[in-house]
Amino acid sequence: MSAVILQVGQCGNQLGLDWCELLTKSCAKKDGNCSPFGTREGRLALVCVDSEPKVLNRARQLVRSEKLLESNVVQGKGGRGGNWAYGYHGNSGEESNGLLQQAMEALRKEAERRSYYGGTVLLHSLSGGTGSGLGSRLCEEIRAEFPAGHILTASVVPHRSGESPLQHYNSLLGLAALHRSADGMLLFHNDQSLSSSGVPAPGRSGFCNGLPQGSLSPMNVHIASCMAGLLLPVRSLTPSSGLSLGAEPWELIRSLCPMPAAKLLHTTQACSSEKLTWDRLASITLQAVPKLSPAGKPYSSRAVLAVARGDGENSFIVSNVLPKLKRGHRCVPWNPFPIDCWTDPCNEMNASCNSQLLTVCSNHSSVSSLLSHVVQRCQEMIGAQAYLHWYQRYGVEVQDFRQSMDTLLNVIEEYETQMQT
Repeated sequence: MSAVILQVGQCGNQLGLDWCELLTKSCAKKDGNCSPFGTREGRLALVCVDSEPKVLNRARQLVRSEKLLESNVVQGKGGRGGNWAYGYHGNSGEESNGLLQQAMEALRKEAERRSYYGGTVLLHSLSGGTGSGLGSRLCEEIRAEFPAGHILTASVVPHRSGESPLQHYNSLLGLAALHRSADGMLLFHNDQSLSSSGVPAPGRSGFCNGLPQGSLSPMNVHIASCMAGLLLPVRSLTPSSGLSLGAEPWELIRSLCPMPAAKLLHTTQACSSEKLTWDRLASITLQAVPKLSPAGKPYSSRAVLAVARGDGENSFIVSNVLPKLKRGHRCVPWNPFPIDCWTDPCNEMNASCNSQLLTVCSNHSSVSSLLSHVVQRCQEMIGAQAYLHWYQRYGVEVQDFRQSMDTLLNVIEEYETQMQT
């Protein structure tokens, strides 16, 4: 019992409550044991925060079913205007400061209920005001309050264009703030999630999940499935007692983030209800891995984690999958052990006894393309003085944008140096 889930903003709560459906199903299969995301009483170790009450209606359904404490649903009375600065700072003297304090108090009490608090998993978007701004502020407060605890974020990256005129500013400020506070950042790009979210016809390999069709956003289903593939307990990390220690989120950080200067993570997934080889599923995941930068340089990975669920015959380790993933991700030569793998005989995402799920997460240098795009767009907008007064109203000046750009440029340099080795 080690993790507390923190859902912030509209996207964070919509995604998080889809993720909670998967947790609830997993609990039902394990006689109510939701470890590492639940309590002995069968409740979810979850805090839901939003500046508007409407998005939290689904969370209140969990309260009514006694899966969530009512005090862990924290709401404000008005939105944050899609503005990172408003979400982070709020208006002086208004209730947004109370929203921050209420959220921290709920998380603090939930952490105290843990038999062991290992850290927080933060779900949010980089685009909106509450998810990006308040999410960044909460991440900093958690780091100050629990310096020994881990912080892993599931951060949804907006579509490359068209979501909001402020999305590039929000992404810039959010990514820079999270990079200072979080230990690992699972980035889920809306564009990539949309292309990966199609459900194939029965009997065909590809993406699959254990959620009812038509009930949830396909992109949220895809992201929730990737999170479950990585973070639900696996047999290979479970001691002989059979009781999960909830180490998965923190072992993921240790496996994939060997250096604090580079902690942005890319995830792919493949599933089959047929009896395919692990080699075939690995090929499917590699199809979604970017190969070359816009300048034509090959991307590479510092570390790769493969999680195989449905490995009932213990065939994953003896297969040729790990060398294939190492080649496909172009693992850096300076890491002597770039590949880690976890296995579990069951795939809890699908009831089929033949179901196999392979989730691959990598610390991949292709993130430099995203960061370069965000920095470039922000430089153009700042040069045109676009929307700056909206941020200055809440205490963010041009120098704050430039400091955030410097942070991301340093991260870009770190990954581009990796590509040259």
